[in-house]
Amino acid sequence: MNAPIPNSSHALLELCTNLLQNSLKSNGRFTAQLVHCRVIKSGLVFSVYLMNNLMNVYSKTGFALHARKLFDEMPLRTAFSWNTVLSAYAKRGDMVSTCEFFDQLPQKDSVSWTTMIVGYKKIGQYQKAIRTMSEMIKEGIEPTQFTLTNVLASVAASRCLDTGKKVHSFIVKLGLFGNVSVSNSLLNMYAKCGDPKMARVFFDGMVVRDISSWNAMIALHMQVGQMDLAVAQFEQMAERDIVTWNSMISGYNQRGYDLRALDMFWNMLRESLLSPDRFTLASVLSACANLEKLCIGKQIHSHIVATGFDISGIVLNALISMYSRCGGVDTAWRLIEQRGTEDLKIEGFTALLDGYIKLGDMKQAKTIFDSLKDRDVVVWTAMIVGYEQHGLYGEAINLFRSMVREGQRPNSYTFAAMLSVASSLASLSHGEQIHGSVVKSGEVYSVSVSNALITMYAKAGNITSARLAFDLIRCERDTVSWTSMIVALGQHGHAEEALELFETMLKEGLRPDHITYVGVFSACTHAGLVNKGRQYFDMMKDVYKIEPTLSHYACMVDMFGRAGLLQEAQEFIENMPIEPDVVTWGSLLSACRVHKNVELGKVAAERLLCIEPENSGAYSALANLYSACGKWGEAAKTRKSMKDGRVKKEQGFSWIEVKHKVHVFGVEDGTHPQKNEIYITVKKIWDEIKKMGYVPDTASVLHDLEEEVKEQILRHHSEKLAIAFGLISTPDKTTLRIMKNLRVCNDCHTAIKFISKLVGREIIVRDTTRFHHFKDGVRAGQFRDDHIRATARFARRIRSNNYGQLNTDTLSHPSSLYISVSEQLLFDHKSLNTTIHEQSSSLLVSFLSPQFESSFSDLTVSVRT
Repeated sequence: MNAPIPNSSHALLELCTNLLQNSLKSNGRFTAQLVHCRVIKSGLVFSVYLMNNLMNVYSKTGFALHARKLFDEMPLRTAFSWNTVLSAYAKRGDMVSTCEFFDQLPQKDSVSWTTMIVGYKKIGQYQKAIRTMSEMIKEGIEPTQFTLTNVLASVAASRCLDTGKKVHSFIVKLGLFGNVSVSNSLLNMYAKCGDPKMARVFFDGMVVRDISSWNAMIALHMQVGQMDLAVAQFEQMAERDIVTWNSMISGYNQRGYDLRALDMFWNMLRESLLSPDRFTLASVLSACANLEKLCIGKQIHSHIVATGFDISGIVLNALISMYSRCGGVDTAWRLIEQRGTEDLKIEGFTALLDGYIKLGDMKQAKTIFDSLKDRDVVVWTAMIVGYEQHGLYGEAINLFRSMVREGQRPNSYTFAAMLSVASSLASLSHGEQIHGSVVKSGEVYSVSVSNALITMYAKAGNITSARLAFDLIRCERDTVSWTSMIVALGQHGHAEEALELFETMLKEGLRPDHITYVGVFSACTHAGLVNKGRQYFDMMKDVYKIEPTLSHYACMVDMFGRAGLLQEAQEFIENMPIEPDVVTWGSLLSACRVHKNVELGKVAAERLLCIEPENSGAYSALANLYSACGKWGEAAKTRKSMKDGRVKKEQGFSWIEVKHKVHVFGVEDGTHPQKNEIYITVKKIWDEIKKMGYVPDTASVLHDLEEEVKEQILRHHSEKLAIAFGLISTPDKTTLRIMKNLRVCNDCHTAIKFISKLVGREIIVRDTTRFHHFKDGVRAGQFRDDHIRATARFARRIRSNNYGQLNTDTLSHPSSLYISVSEQLLFDHKSLNTTIHEQSSSLLVSFLSPQFESSFSDLTVSVRT
């Protein structure tokens, strides 16, 4: 009971109470403190009603400790007093203190239990919120509409449809079915739990609906992609609030209909008196970012400034994302400098980071990256991808090492980016180490990782492992998977298998893209399947409605040229609807050199040099064409023109990786520390293969020199020196993988066939156009069926799990892990997971060791060279 108060104090009591109740609309804490002082001076502390009001203000303005202190000083307390303090703790998210205080309550009513449910919901512990209502019912306390709306919100957030149905039944039993708030909560629960049919049935059965009911249905239709139903619902509404418009705008934006989202925004400004809120602005700015409409984004920014809207929180982040993605990163950076980073979320920073990466300003991107305190895996991956896209492979691997050291777990996108780094460097050993880390992390089942594995193994020269990676994609293969494998097979000389795979892809119902067709045309080119290439070109245009790009036209010209159809190639170029580029004319020029068509070659060279006057390849190809036709004078003139124009000829290099170190060789190279051994080995090989029937193709030396001199030049080509070094530096039977920055000449192609038979090794040479596989005196295509049969055997082994015992002895050294179990890792990751997890813990550590850091530096240097 309230303590008796003198009559003179009644007016003061009423005044203080009114002040406290009105203070919640303004600066409640300041008013509460003034009233508190007056209460103490006037001796009104015995009024429980007044003290409860004072404590309520402290609670609702976030001053739980003030409320608790006042509660402790109160001589008399009511249930309201206890619940007010309980609510103050719950609002802070301090559920430990809330539970302790809850246990002290002398009597727990529906408000007490509901406060606990609200507290758990606030901190995201939805299951505890739901269980609390169960305990409340067991205690005999009947839930109110507020209890049920909060429980249903928890059910919706946790997507527990079965639990939601039980709560629905309980609501019907309580007779609260007709309550609008409860009905709206039920509708929202069904919508968010993914049961649109039940939501629709429930909505149609509602006796009373308010704007929230309609808004819930619009949001549901947008969520499941039923835009037409959402529009119909929207048009039926007699009254709309800002939530209605936001549901339409954000729905369009999230479903990728960004133009419609902007159109809906303009309609809102024209047709209603409503002002956009922060959610409206965030959605329309996101639409501008997706469309890269900087001008519209600036208009919206101007509207925000003109209306005095607070630029903070999600609005600030949306503005930064919009400017960053639309090319206005400097404006985005100025916004950060003006507003500070307190409200900036990781998404805003990531967008800004991506903006600078797209511009190629990696220094500024790194500055932003370093300024982030809480970097998540998305930020780390974005920075690694940026380095990879700009050819900064050493920086990418160093950043990956730092990421792992700081305890951040890489995800599938991180590993895919690192596999791309290994692909760009064509480093099989590093790619295998990353593959081992992928297996250990459990990300090996990701399609993006599998696709990256296909490309990595293909670019490193291991087409068998690339095919295994493709065959063992356990979830749905996407277009990228098929395209990666088709391109890989074509590059490795397996043209017919590539085309068979393409036909299988079409039968599976997948739609090829423009890159798929580049791989298909390339395969037709190398297999000499001109008619089939024409058919596929027509299919691409007529069936799949893919507009040919310059890459497609260049592939077709190359296909005609290699087949000797130079006239058709020329006519094809003349009929192109777009201007031919350097690659297209270069393909024709190369074909003219092979088929010794001087006149057409001159035309191709002239057109090429008109586009790119300093293209050294055009001068070299034309000079070689003249030389091949015996026109030494014209060849000399062409080379003189090249010299006078200060056009530098690209120097040919070959390199090989041995023991994690890259060794680079040029023609007649005399700089290698083991040059004497190398040249002695070259001489021995040369003499032996000549005995086997090899005849040097001196016509490949397009200079007017003596035959003996030409032979010496051929003997010391860079790829032959690299092969000789590989033979003296690796164990017998080891596959040699040579990389070259120019095309392999005819003589080297023939010589390497003989060398592969002489030394009993497989030799793989990658040049600018494709991979050349040599084994037992033949090249790829001739022993292709062996790879197909091997892959088929491997596929059968995974189906039956019959792949023998894993040799765990070799796991003691991390670099040998992949070599010993690579096939098994590709076949059955699940059964090997325990062994790998227990015995390869040093995998990632070894990959991050200084040894691998230095070898990546070597690889980066060679690639840049």
